[in-house]
Amino acid sequence: MNPLMNKLAQRAVRIHERLLEFYGEPIWRNPLPGIDELVSTILSQNTNDINRDRAFEALRAKFTTWEVVRDAETQAVIEAIRPAGLANQKGPRIQQVLKAITAERGDLDISFLKEYSVEEARAWLTKFNGVGPKTAAIVLCFSLNMPAFPVDTHVYRVTGRIGLRPANMTVEQAHPHLESLFPPETYYAAHLNLIRLGREICTARRANCEICPIRKLCDYGSTH
Repeated sequence: MNPLMNKLAQRAVRIHERLLEFYGEPIWRNPLPGIDELVSTILSQNTNDINRDRAFEALRAKFTTWEVVRDAETQAVIEAIRPAGLANQKGPRIQQVLKAITAERGDLDISFLKEYSVEEARAWLTKFNGVGPKTAAIVLCFSLNMPAFPVDTHVYRVTGRIGLRPANMTVEQAHPHLESLFPPETYYAAHLNLIRLGREICTARRANCEICPIRKLCDYGSTH
């Protein structure tokens, strides 16, 4: 690691530790099976958690298994997931992913990915249309307990303001970059606490630097 990256990595650890002091150890919901998490994350694209969960629960209530979702009339799936928005795109996308996984594996159990390296598992997931780096990282981190660092809109914005990544770095580039800065054992908590910071304090509309717990560690906060 070059000196600049080493310095950034040290700051990333301090930011993680300060957020732990401020927010505590975050606990997300109970882990879902891999295929459930994959579908849930596709539903989460371009919507909030409440609408994602409403759509996911409606889908599970209407169809007894993922195999039934896979083989259902597409319009029925679209209607079930309407609360998540973009249902006309997400419905066919979910079915296409379920069909593609079945065609390759013979079933919809993706727990075998735990036997892969993180990079192998990420590559396997992202080869399916509609499964990008963020979706893959969420499945790996939260369902399969593998060291991947998801970068959603909040994490991307906050890490840019803080100065943990170059301003012109893409979301796709931010995944391996942030994984190289944070120690793997911090990914889960760092991801969730950065999201909370982005939702409550370092918001898209305004960075509330005066109440931010990491202001002294932030490029933006130290000048505002």
